[in-house]
Amino acid sequence: MTEPLDILREYWGYESFRPSQEEIIMESLSGHDVLAILPTGGGKSICFQIPAMMKEGIAVVVTPLISLMRDQVENLERRGIKALCIHMGMSRREVELALNNAIYGDFKFLYVSPERFCQTHFAACLREMNVNFLVVDEAHCVSQWGYDFRPEYLRIGQLRSSLTDVPVIALTATATPAVADDIMDKLSPFIVGTDRRANAFKLIKRSFERPNLTYMVRKADDKIGGILNICQSLPLGSGIVYAGTRKATENLAALLSSSGVSASYYHAGLTPFERMSRQKKWQKGEIRVMACTNAFGMGIDKPDVRFVAHYDVPSSPEAYFQEAGRAGRDGKHSWAVLLWNENDLSRLSQIQTQSYPSIEYMEKIYQDIHIMYGIPYDEGEGRTLKFSLKDFCAKFHLSQSMAFYAIQYISRQGHWSYVEDVDIQTRVRILYTREMLYGGTDGPQPEEGPETALLEYLMRHYPGIFSSFMSVDEGELAQAAGTGIPAMRQTLYSLSVKHIIGYIPQDNSSVILLYHNRLHEKNLSLNPSLYANLKKTSNARMQAMAEYIAEDDTCRSRFLLNYFGQSDSRDCLDCDICRSSGIPDRAVRKLVRDYVASKDGEYSLEEMKAVFNSPERKIPGNWLAVLRDMIDSEDVPPYRQ
Repeated sequence: MTEPLDILREYWGYESFRPSQEEIIMESLSGHDVLAILPTGGGKSICFQIPAMMKEGIAVVVTPLISLMRDQVENLERRGIKALCIHMGMSRREVELALNNAIYGDFKFLYVSPERFCQTHFAACLREMNVNFLVVDEAHCVSQWGYDFRPEYLRIGQLRSSLTDVPVIALTATATPAVADDIMDKLSPFIVGTDRRANAFKLIKRSFERPNLTYMVRKADDKIGGILNICQSLPLGSGIVYAGTRKATENLAALLSSSGVSASYYHAGLTPFERMSRQKKWQKGEIRVMACTNAFGMGIDKPDVRFVAHYDVPSSPEAYFQEAGRAGRDGKHSWAVLLWNENDLSRLSQIQTQSYPSIEYMEKIYQDIHIMYGIPYDEGEGRTLKFSLKDFCAKFHLSQSMAFYAIQYISRQGHWSYVEDVDIQTRVRILYTREMLYGGTDGPQPEEGPETALLEYLMRHYPGIFSSFMSVDEGELAQAAGTGIPAMRQTLYSLSVKHIIGYIPQDNSSVILLYHNRLHEKNLSLNPSLYANLKKTSNARMQAMAEYIAEDDTCRSRFLLNYFGQSDSRDCLDCDICRSSGIPDRAVRKLVRDYVASKDGEYSLEEMKAVFNSPERKIPGNWLAVLRDMIDSEDVPPYRQ
């Protein structure tokens, strides 16, 4: 019988599992629902990929990021594992082909965006698939108390009533105890006549402790100089510098480059090609330091990140912990450095105000978006709107940040989906009737060759193309026209100039998907009581972040671990608080602990004396007293007699 370790060796080339991975895999294979809370870099993908490989059928994986989805599929395919993905940027034909392959093919993984679960057709297809596991990545998005709640994730729990025999594997790197409970409740199947948790979840929570990661908080009036100092004082390995605005990332990259540091910047305002190119160069080591917004880093498994620095203070411990955790994934000593000054406290307060605009403001945003697209009352259901936040705010003279948060909350309430950075397929509509195309008019006619070949293909393969714009597959069109894609695009453009077709080239944009017809004023349900509770929770997160940077007594690592419910942690002995605590034994205790761990607990006093009393080590002479105290408190095992 094939064992999980056999699959790990054959497809991934590893000889052993990381902590908690095998436990999660075995619980999943036994049929239990599992919520796995693993720190960033803890190897979450392995936890669902191996169980899915060991059972017949296909695993459906829900993940919110299209770029991460594509990376996962490409990685599996490179290992010889058949995988598919479906997201909002695909044409209708591509979606239908992927669904058919998922139902009738021998694929092992289907990655989907959470918005797909809101569509009736997908739910029907899901019931036709032989689903072996339902995987929920970034599972904190399920909880309305999570820092990144997505209302589309709630549809996953609703569909479980028809997938009661399919185990769920939910994974996240950031969940407080309250959020973890909410995740398990929302994803448990509701079956009439039974308790909500018909199949109780197994919660597997690995320690968030990162002993190789040193947390540092520095008050700095000159933050730019502070970032430059970090980059120059840590010359080995790569680094990430997080900033709160696009402009700040550009300025930081320019300054670092002019000072001799190999650096670039990354934010959502770049084209998809620019983002991909810069990310690959950084991963290959061609760029050492990436100055970026929080759009960068999710799903990136680069082992040699020696430091993560924060130029601006994040708005929550969850965001900070996840971003800082991208350092030191190879287990080597790394640094998480946060710079702050008094302006950061004012900025956090301002962010809180902008993040929660008034109910009346959000009602106005809802109506303005429909007005912008000319959508009358009682119409619009199912429409996908190509949306530019910048253009929208310019038209209605609005603050971009407040409008963004209003759009997000309206999305939380299930009125629409707002998805950033979507690849929008080329769309075509034939403006002529069939009679006009075949000589029944004196107007412009298509030329024999690629133009007529394209039109024939469009008419045969895209029913309805005479009455509405249809998303088309550029590769198929190029093949039908007997040309390459650039030449095919030129042919489409030529046909559009002749007014034979309407042509909307492919693009990358944000989109809003309308779930229902436009509502009249005062009919928009925004749940004010929930909104007030969310605002209160968000404010508590912001206050926790302010307390973290102002802390001058509690170990940084212990502070963060306590926030995530890990109360049995101990001082790291290496952060700025521990180093400046005034207790000289702290550093010695760390040296003792590290030495004993390096010997797997099997050490002798004579061997230790030879090491600790050597002139090269310069260890304080009280180390023996510290060792005896640690043995008495069972912090380390006794030495061999």
